[in-house]
This record gives sequence, structure tokens and C-alpha cells, in this order.
Amino acid sequence: MTSPSIRKHAGPGPASDQPPVPEPSFAERARTLMYLGRIGSLSTLSRKQPGFPFGSVMPYGLDDRGRPIFLISTMAMHTQNLQADARASLLVTQDDGGGDPLGASRVTLVGNASRITEAEVAEARALYLARYANSKYWVDFEDFSFYRMDVVDIYYVGGFGVMGWVSASEYEHSRPDPLADSAAGIIQHMNADHTDALVLLTRTFAGIEALEASMTAVDRLGFHVRLKTKDGVRGARIAFLREVRDPVETRKVLVEMVQEARSRAMKPSREV
Repeated sequence: MTSPSIRKHAGPGPASDQPPVPEPSFAERARTLMYLGRIGSLSTLSRKQPGFPFGSVMPYGLDDRGRPIFLISTMAMHTQNLQADARASLLVTQDDGGGDPLGASRVTLVGNASRITEAEVAEARALYLARYANSKYWVDFEDFSFYRMDVVDIYYVGGFGVMGWVSASEYEHSRPDPLADSAAGIIQHMNADHTDALVLLTRTFAGIEALEASMTAVDRLGFHVRLKTKDGVRGARIAFLREVRDPVETRKVLVEMVQEARSRAMKPSREV
């Protein structure tokens, strides 16, 4: 797994008062987003209008190297375009849940998409059907073929002011975050039942006094919160005491952090 990136405490206030907070690397976050996603916008080079990109919605599978797999009909414009020029890009965006779409994560993969050889069709077919079971009704039609994108470069955007290029090698050797499949449930549980604890954790581990707090994202190294303070709305990231690998470990660490926060709150402050 790639090394985590380090970000300073964000938002108004003295950033130097807070230690750097570790985060998954852009490569890991890009792999996680591709893993969670199911549909992207595939852009190919138009054969009808040379030099212009042609984009449309495209479901995709994913192999163990993070390469997208497409099932495309010969009637689709993409087939005609790719037969003339294999260069393409795939944009995948996070489901922002009705929030600001520019604040949501997204990733663009740039690469060459070519038809999969007969020897590799069976594996591609299994990977694709694992995501799209209903495709079994047409996956074997003669006018459908599997294509795979060999990734050349990646651009990741994690929200406002968080963006950067990821090399194809970094992307390939990263893995989706271990909490990817359970993050939504963890977030829902914390926001439904433990908002007071989130306010306490924010005060203790981020040094921010919040009137309200909600968890917006969680990964193996920590979590993000959206805060309502007397100065307005802001965000912060809080690191876990140690890396977690599953929901059980996540719950244990959160309980320990709440216990530590309560213990600190009970200690009398030293008089100067």
C-alpha cells in the first residue's frame, strides 16, 4: 500500500498548533473511487469530427490492476472511434449525495482502450458480470465486445483545492481503502447516534470548538468532519490512534478515542 499523504490542519485558526494529519495517498484514493464507482463518462476521439472528444455514459468493470473494462456494442460511436484511435479518458465521480458537485471527489483516467483478446475474454466477462449481473442477457451477443483501458496517467480531485496527478505505476500498485465497502454504514451510524461524541472528538483531537459536527468521510487512517462553529461552517480531519482494517477495528478505535477525550475533559486545567 502506498504511503499516506500528510495534510496540515485546515480552516481558520492557527494551523501550526495541530500536528500533520495522515491521509491515504492520491493513488489510493483514486483506486478507492474507481472501486466504488460503477459508471463513468468515457470520452473517445470522434471519427466523424476529427480532433474533437466524444463523451457518453459508460458502465465499467475493474481488473486487479485497476484497469477499466467496458462492454461496447458495434453500433456504439465509441466502437467506431476506438477502432480508429485507441486514445480515451474515463471520468468517474463520487456520489455527492445532493451536495456541491465541485466538492465531491472525482478521478480521470487517461489511456488506450483496445479490444480484449479471445484468450482474456472469459476473465473480463466474469469481472464485468460480477458488477452487472443483468448483462448476462446480452453479454454473449455477437455485436458486443469487451474493451480494456491500459492506463497512461491519472488526475485526481479530492474536492476544493485538493488535486494532483498520479502516475500509472502508483495507481496500479495501490489498493482500495479497506473501509471502502463499510464507510457509508459507519458514517450513517456516527451521524445518527454519536453526534455529541463527534463534537467532543473534534475539540480534543482537532482543537476546534464546534456547535455541531457530522462525519463526512472515513478511511483506514482517520475521518473528516463538517463542523458548525460560531465563525461559520468548516471542515477538519481527525487521525485515528492507529490504522484500522475493518468496521470492528474502527469501532474499537473510536471508542478508545472518546474515552480518552472524556478523560482529558475531566482533568482540571493547570493555572498559569
